[in-house]
This record gives sequence, structure tokens and C-alpha cells, in this order.
Amino acid sequence: MKQLTYKRALLKLSGEALAGERGFGVDATVVQFIAREIEAMQGLGAEVAVVIGGGNFWRGGTAIAEGMDAPQAHYAGMLATIMNALALQDALEQHGLHTRAMTAIQMDQVAEPYLRRRAVRHLEKGRVIILAAGTGNPFFTTDTAAALRAAELSADVILMAKNRVDGVYSADPRRDPGATKFDHITYLEAITRGLQVMDSTALTFCMDNDLPIVVFDLFIAGNAARIIGGERVGTLVSKQQVPALASA
Repeated sequence: MKQLTYKRALLKLSGEALAGERGFGVDATVVQFIAREIEAMQGLGAEVAVVIGGGNFWRGGTAIAEGMDAPQAHYAGMLATIMNALALQDALEQHGLHTRAMTAIQMDQVAEPYLRRRAVRHLEKGRVIILAAGTGNPFFTTDTAAALRAAELSADVILMAKNRVDGVYSADPRRDPGATKFDHITYLEAITRGLQVMDSTALTFCMDNDLPIVVFDLFIAGNAARIIGGERVGTLVSKQQVPALASA
């Protein structure tokens, strides 16, 4: 079997990605596509954990702006991530993969509680684990949950899947046609420039724990498998010094 650059990967998915063109809820075609991408990673011998957001069902920031108590709004968002985890679990199992959905909020009837040692054992046995409910605490995003779980599980990389954006740019490429893409950037430069890699708490945590991040376009088939196999895809964020800006 091919030697992988990243043997154990944590894939971070946004809830919005699951909605597809609908903009709300779960698009079955999109979830099946994601399941095939994860299947391809496993087919190379990778161990895969997934952290998933809930923005396709619930936007806590909007609810807070409308007067909802902030912790309550965040807990509601955690429940949205659990719905997405169950949808993804079902799609993965349709592809013959063995899975475990694990949550940071106790919900025994639908998923296992997240326990680090149990999660590691599932990965070692070749099961895809889907980690829902963020960290289980209000005020922490699913980006932070992804960084925390990656460190706990000794993941080799965080794969930050983006919706139709193929890496980290000097500005939003959908608004600024002059935005320039980075092939490689340090954590510190991403923080200093305020680039949209992940939220600042999560990015600082990755820097402190030397967790490499690859930001890539989820919807180019085979991207995730190519990354773990060592191909240069998207933008690598790490501690190493970066070369000059690459062309967009």
C-alpha cells in the first residue's frame, strides 16, 4: 500500500456545504459525494475522523443578534451538528464503510458519547468517526472543536474543506478578482493578515500544537485523497517559512 503523507486525518466540514444549492438542510447528492470522498481516503489506508458544523440548519450568530441568550443559541447549534452527523453516517454506511457517530453532548439513543480513547480505538479498527456537538461548550466554534479533536486524536493533518474555494487567498476571491492564492503560509502570517483559514482561537491552537492545516476545495473530486497521498492541493498552513506568493 502506498506510503501516505498523512496517515490519520481530521476532515472539517461546514454545515453549509451539506446544503448544496438549496442553502438549507441536507442535499442527499452532496452528502453522497462527500461519502465517496471519504471512501477514497479510506481506500488508500487513511484513518479518518470528521468534525461537522451545523450552519445549514442553525446560525447561532443570527439568533443572538435577534436577542436570544448566547449559550442557548450555541447549544441549539450543537444539536444541528448532530443532525448532520447522522445524515453523513447514513451515507457512509450506504457505501459499506464502518462508522461511529460520537457527540460531545450525551445523547445515547442516537450516538456514542465522545471518549478520546474509544475514538482512537475506532480509528485503529478502520472505522470513520463523525464528531458532533462541537466541544460540548458554548462560545467555541466547530473550527475550535476540529483543532481540539485533532490534537487529542494525534491526527497528522486537519483538512479544512471549503465550499468552492480552492485555498487561502490574500482576499476573498469571490469578491476581489485580484486576490492572490497562497500555496503555503505560516500560522502567524495567517493570523496577522486576518485570513479566513479558521477562527482565530482554532488557528492559534493549531500553531501552539504544530497541527498542519490544508485548506482545499471540497467539491473537486479526489482532492482529499490526493492531499493525504502527498500531492500539493490547496494551501498548506504550518510553522515552516513560506515561499513567495504563488499565482492565483
